[in-house]
Amino acid sequence: MQQKGEAVMLTRQELTKSPLFQDIRYEDYQRMLNCFQAVQRSYRPDDVIYDFSGPGSNSVGVVERGEAALIRIDQEGVATVLEELGPGGVFGRSLAFSTSARDSLEVVCRAACDVVFIDYPHILKRCEHACTHHSLLVQNMLRLISDKAQALSERVDVLSRRSIREKLLCYFHQLAEKAGSDTFQLPFSLSVLADYIATDRSAMMREMKRMKEEGVLRSEGRRITLCT
Repeated sequence: MQQKGEAVMLTRQELTKSPLFQDIRYEDYQRMLNCFQAVQRSYRPDDVIYDFSGPGSNSVGVVERGEAALIRIDQEGVATVLEELGPGGVFGRSLAFSTSARDSLEVVCRAACDVVFIDYPHILKRCEHACTHHSLLVQNMLRLISDKAQALSERVDVLSRRSIREKLLCYFHQLAEKAGSDTFQLPFSLSVLADYIATDRSAMMREMKRMKEEGVLRSEGRRITLCT
């Protein structure tokens, strides 16, 4: 894990929107950072936030501000985006899925971000003072981990499709369902989308062009509308 500058604590307004500290009072949040021996760090774009092949660590990282990505790099140096991480995104060795010993896993900063690291044992152990906010944080953490499992399940569904078109349509239908509309916004750029569905960007763009010509979808930048 790469050590960077100390992050600024969340403001009162930011705390109300934090998935990790949901329903926790600001005063309790300040105390909990000490109680959990939490470490907050700031990162710049392209900084390596967490290297799974680095020295062992039981810490769980939670993105507080900004964007990051979990990336697998195979032995030939080909990078594949496994997961996009926004505020509330969690990562850590204790949450990782298996991969080839010859591949490496890294969490890389996409847009300037702040991350809070909490040792996993501190999350699991019973609070000596039976603090309500401790139980709330554990509850929130379990929900984030559940959300992560759901996101990975959706990703597996996309990657299990055989063709580029099937992968795109599977992912687009997932986004449409979440948006409750046939029109939705891609959460990232088309370059990252190609990484997300594990295909060549040029081949993906050709397929999207064919889909537009056939009236399967319309697109304007990141805004997509399914027509079927």
